[in-house]
Amino acid sequence: MEFEPVIGLEIHAQMATQSKIFCNCSTEFGKPPNANTCPVCLGLPGVLPVLNKQVLEYAVRLGLATNCTIRLDSQFARKNYFYPDLPKAYQISQFDRPICENGWLNIDVDGQTKKIGITRIHMEEDAGKLMHGEGEGDWSYVDLNRAGVPLLEIVSEPDLRTPEEAKAYMEKIHSLVCYLGISDGDMEKGNLRCDANVSLRLTGQEEFGTRTETKNLNSFRFIQQAIAYEIVRQREELLDGNEIVQETRLWDSDKKITYSMRSKEEAHDYRYFPDPDLPVPHIAQDWVDSIAASLPELPDAKRERFIHEYGLRPEDANVLVAEQSVADYYEEVVAHHANPKTACNWVIMEMGRVMNETRKSIQELGISANHLAELIGLIEDNSISGKMAKTVFEEMLQNPQAPHAIVESKGLKQISDEDALGRQIDEILNNNPAQVEQYRAGKTKVLGFFVGQIMKATKGQANPQVVNQLLKQKLDS
Repeated sequence: MEFEPVIGLEIHAQMATQSKIFCNCSTEFGKPPNANTCPVCLGLPGVLPVLNKQVLEYAVRLGLATNCTIRLDSQFARKNYFYPDLPKAYQISQFDRPICENGWLNIDVDGQTKKIGITRIHMEEDAGKLMHGEGEGDWSYVDLNRAGVPLLEIVSEPDLRTPEEAKAYMEKIHSLVCYLGISDGDMEKGNLRCDANVSLRLTGQEEFGTRTETKNLNSFRFIQQAIAYEIVRQREELLDGNEIVQETRLWDSDKKITYSMRSKEEAHDYRYFPDPDLPVPHIAQDWVDSIAASLPELPDAKRERFIHEYGLRPEDANVLVAEQSVADYYEEVVAHHANPKTACNWVIMEMGRVMNETRKSIQELGISANHLAELIGLIEDNSISGKMAKTVFEEMLQNPQAPHAIVESKGLKQISDEDALGRQIDEILNNNPAQVEQYRAGKTKVLGFFVGQIMKATKGQANPQVVNQLLKQKLDS
């Protein structure tokens, strides 16, 4: 019995606005509990919300970037439920008239491109935050700093089939919101998080199975792991003859399991109705067109340009454009006359490695684009070897300065002078007659022994290409 996973993601992106969606309270992260609040976001009686126009603009920007139809007369609705972190007992969201609908984007997984539909993108306010066991006694505390912070919810079609596709889709949304400048995408702060809907159906079956929703996944790794676990869990349940319970689940990142939180609600459970306090935000097509004209070069377009302009492999271009700061840094390195393909390797392999190890941005590493370009130039003009370059690179990380200064101070300049290397080779050949005879008897692997001896004698500064060329000339003569 074979099953096919059906996966859809509901991604919540916090907007990078200075104030909340319906009041003037700050959205600054890390303030003391309940410092960023007012009567509006506290849900006190008699207050009236006023829409932050920047949130509307950000929604349109994302809708255009994801090929959505922009609704010119979207409407806010009240989503009714009672929970301690929701002071009004309803959330202001959108229901049947969202700002963006019927979009799509492409993802790349294992060299294959797949189109993923986007059902809708809508504006809504965030809820507060519950904190358990933070003080004395058996109490829970409510921090409403986050209440009213603007969110865009991006709801995909159930087009995803593997955890890897879900991860790639989430990464693509993260990349887009950052390129557009509408969110900083900081997942550790909860600025981008997602709920994963997962179900299984028999392979070839059209009807969907019963789905579960795993909430508040806030890292790409957790998304992939939680979905993979849920697929295995549901498969085992079905093979054992059990029915899947429609429910909301949470991910335990330590135990690497999902666990039940509550039964899953349907839309009618929330009793949506139009919010009477918020008028319909009518927008003009001219305004939408002006926003479209102002969009930056987006990841897909940049990827294609990198492939054709710089001759990069598609998989390398994908890595570079995933993060705008990395793509911009790469182009700055190339602008300083570095070889585009060599620059790509250094940015992805060396800079990328250190970024992963230190969890720093590419700017925080402290190596300027012109210094990396200079380092690449020193390799290509044979001033230093690739191995020496790694040493120089590590020194640049510790003490940011020009590569040529490090080469001079450390005595790392590569020896390419054929006369000097020839004399060194003659001495080593004279001191190792047995190995010379072995080579001339057909045991050519002994060449590596001679290369090693010369590198040792020159403290690694001999040019390997010149050494190999001269050794073969002398041994074959």
